[in-house]
Amino acid sequence: MTTMFLEDDEVAVLTGRKFKSLQVDQLRRMGIPFFVNALGRAVVARAAIEGRGMAAAPAAPAKQPWVPKVLKAS
Repeated sequence: MTTMFLEDDEVAVLTGRKFKSLQVDQLRRMGIPFFVNALGRAVVARAAIEGRGMAAAPAAPAKQPWVPKVLKAS
């Protein structure tokens, strides 16, 4: 059975870093969602790496620039 979060050694392999602060910096650069626990360790959800349960957010529709009513064609 796998755990919900990556183990410390898995985070080290993922980031290529041994030190906690460097792991945090690398995860930020990689764009991987994580949080820092009370011990200062990066905690990464296994689902964030495996892609489970992470549906892509729909793209926001492009906003039309504001145009005063006087200039709008009827």
